[in-house]
Amino acid sequence: MAAAVGADFLGLVGPMPSGPGILTLAEARAVAQALPDDARPILLTAAETAQDIAREAAFVGVEAVQVVRPLTGREARALSGQGLHYLQVIHVEGPDALDLIDLYAEHCDAFLLDSGRPSQGQFGGTGRVHDWTLSAAFCDRAPRPVYLAGGLTPETVGAAIRQVRPAGVDICSGLRRNGALDPALLDTFMAAIDASGDFAG
Repeated sequence: MAAAVGADFLGLVGPMPSGPGILTLAEARAVAQALPDDARPILLTAAETAQDIAREAAFVGVEAVQVVRPLTGREARALSGQGLHYLQVIHVEGPDALDLIDLYAEHCDAFLLDSGRPSQGQFGGTGRVHDWTLSAAFCDRAPRPVYLAGGLTPETVGAAIRQVRPAGVDICSGLRRNGALDPALLDTFMAAIDASGDFAG
């Protein structure tokens, strides 16, 4: 369904401590292999080393990873040499999120701003909205594309795009009913994006 409406990435949530839609790596691999050729899967990983992240990506058969934990600068540098499209998740808990731009910008291909609480083992899919003022400041300062996640719904995504001006949006729990992607919510979400104007470059 997501591929049919034009999603650029299809998130496969690998093993992690929390969040909806968690898959084993074997399940993620099966989904990745079944996708149409024009659909681009991305593995959400909670691994903390470049070696483990690259190994998971190779097993699942993806060329893009969304790293939900904070990596050390050393591991981020190592991951940048693995030939993967690397999105680093930044959990916006306060203004110190802006300090992480310099740590990762040299190594990652893009950032994704989310509302997890790593100190509590929460790495996404919380349904919480963080401070979009901080997200907008992050987008203004970051030299890489920035995607926005965290509590987005068909009702709020237009306002989020207009205020934050991200390169794109990421959504999980906001389009689910009874644990599954809901086609009506998906259609409404895409219509809200179309009505909101263009994303940032």
